[in-house]
Amino acid sequence: MIKKILVIILAHVAITSYAQEGTSSPYSFYGIGIPKFKGTVENRSMGGLSVLGDSIHLNLQNPASYGDLKLTTYAVGTSYRSFKISNANKSSSGDNASLDYLAIGIPAGKFAFAFGIAPLTSVGYKLNAIESDNRESQFIGKGGLNKVFLATGAKIYKGLSIGLDLNYNFGSIENKAILKRPSLQFDTREITNSDLSSFTMSFGLMYKTMITEKLELVASAVSTPSFKLKSNGTREFATIVISNSGRENVVGRKEIKIDDQGIKLPSEFKFGGGIGQPRKWFMGAEYAHMNAENFTNVLPGQTDAVYKNASKYKVGGYYIPRYNSLTSYLSRVVYRAGFRYEETGLTIKGNSIDEFGMSFGVGLPVGRLFSNVNIGFEYGQRGTTDMGLVKEEFFNVSLSLSMNDKWFRQLKFN
Repeated sequence: MIKKILVIILAHVAITSYAQEGTSSPYSFYGIGIPKFKGTVENRSMGGLSVLGDSIHLNLQNPASYGDLKLTTYAVGTSYRSFKISNANKSSSGDNASLDYLAIGIPAGKFAFAFGIAPLTSVGYKLNAIESDNRESQFIGKGGLNKVFLATGAKIYKGLSIGLDLNYNFGSIENKAILKRPSLQFDTREITNSDLSSFTMSFGLMYKTMITEKLELVASAVSTPSFKLKSNGTREFATIVISNSGRENVVGRKEIKIDDQGIKLPSEFKFGGGIGQPRKWFMGAEYAHMNAENFTNVLPGQTDAVYKNASKYKVGGYYIPRYNSLTSYLSRVVYRAGFRYEETGLTIKGNSIDEFGMSFGVGLPVGRLFSNVNIGFEYGQRGTTDMGLVKEEFFNVSLSLSMNDKWFRQLKFN
């Protein structure tokens, strides 16, 4: 029954996730949108760490972690986000929700395989600017980039595992600009649509070894080479009349084809490690470097923004009072916490748009075969109010279900 439910959900997500926005950030105006977190709720609750893999959870950030997988694992994650956006003069608030991932991991002998779907970036903004001569400009954007992935991992020597993650990325971004001039009868509208697609891959390594009778050392590395993202675009220019209800009535329009573009996606390398007692506690740290200075924007005219090389710093861990307790449910709960600081690489008017987040979460055991419900909370900030920019404060509540099953059983005959 559980397999049928997952197939139905996967089919639904494949249809609906293409148009999912999941953000309301003015900074999603730049490039191909705000990057979405690429891991599970379990990872996110530990500051986003990707250095740890185990036998019953999926680690979507490092394919080498699948070498530890022992049970077929179904994972689905969603999140709710409330936010406040402010500049030097005023502020506004709102909220949104999104489906973050749907994945299945299947162990098969010495190898394990995983596949699923997840959003990569998100575009969702509505900006207004009024000039001194009462000219008003509106900028509206929506869309984003998603990925379908197939990954495999294997333990090749004692505690050393390797992995490969293959992705097909797809999506579309619509950017709309409306110019209103009081002296003119009609308003002007420009709509740019970009259909995006590419193949990418990542390579992962993970190493575990017991350094004492109780303490385990873990090391992890992931490399993602640079790839070209293909962009097919169209642009429409129109004169319009906006009714009192906000409807845009077209008076005349002209469509032009935009030459295909190759958008260079930045390469990334991350490594980290940690120490802990298996099934008891773990503490780790991670550093990631993204070569973003050669990244090209989708939209022309974004001359006030440039990209520089980016860095990410993460620390976090978990604690389980007593994983095999038969008398206390709270003793079997996994408690997670972490912190992250990210230099996104986006620089506007000379100001680096940085981001930080503090997270906490719990893993609640449910059912049999170590299935669990994971709840995560994160508070963070992005941006600055300097030079007329905006600062975002956000609070995320994430929920995931990690269900385990055993597909392949060895039959014995007496």
